[in-house]
Amino acid sequence: MTAIMKREFASYFTSPLGYVYLAVFYGFSGLFLWMTCLSASSADMAAVFLWMFFIMMILIPILTMRTMADDKRQKTDQLTLTSPVSLFGLVAGKFLAAFFIFLIGAAIMLIYALGLAAAVNNSGSGAVFNWAGFFGNFVGIVLMGSVFISAGIFISSLTENQMIAAIGSIGVNILLCLFDIISNFVTVPFLKNIINALSVLYKYQEFTYGIFSLKNILFFLSLIVIFNFLTMRVIERRRWS
Repeated sequence: MTAIMKREFASYFTSPLGYVYLAVFYGFSGLFLWMTCLSASSADMAAVFLWMFFIMMILIPILTMRTMADDKRQKTDQLTLTSPVSLFGLVAGKFLAAFFIFLIGAAIMLIYALGLAAAVNNSGSGAVFNWAGFFGNFVGIVLMGSVFISAGIFISSLTENQMIAAIGSIGVNILLCLFDIISNFVTVPFLKNIINALSVLYKYQEFTYGIFSLKNILFFLSLIVIFNFLTMRVIERRRWS
């Protein structure tokens, strides 16, 4: 797993993908910081996280589109499929590599927060930076990003076309966030409860309020495990076919 993770992580920087991803992430996050905080003289980063949430829905599929699809296209997956590496090690290594790239991008939010906190403390107004709200948003966006990554890797394992993988992942991300809206049109109580239980956006919003719920954390971790498990099953079927 470690070897695969290191190889995949390095591959993001032997091609323009890793640099482009981080540049776009930093560019948009900096733009939203200026729009919602600096220009408005506000230290509340909630709007920055909200905007970045929607950017991530599109940006992360671009990060994950090549994880499995490119190996299939170049036929290099045959070597991996016949090697003694476990399916868990293969999927976990690719997931962690993409996750660490994502985390490098998300870490800029902490730098922004430190800058805003220093500005608030030096303002002399007696105001205090809302660290609880910041960490709630940060944990929420990291968990949500991890779900997007695992979903993107799963979609990538289904095709050898990177563009199809990216578009399919964007579609899955949007669908995950639409359960709240879909439930409003469902009249069957049992089905409505199931859809509400699968609601991603509502559970994410609780983090943005600074509410750390173990139930919600386990929900996001479960989604990550499910998508990675499905990826393992796809690879296993190809290994024995």
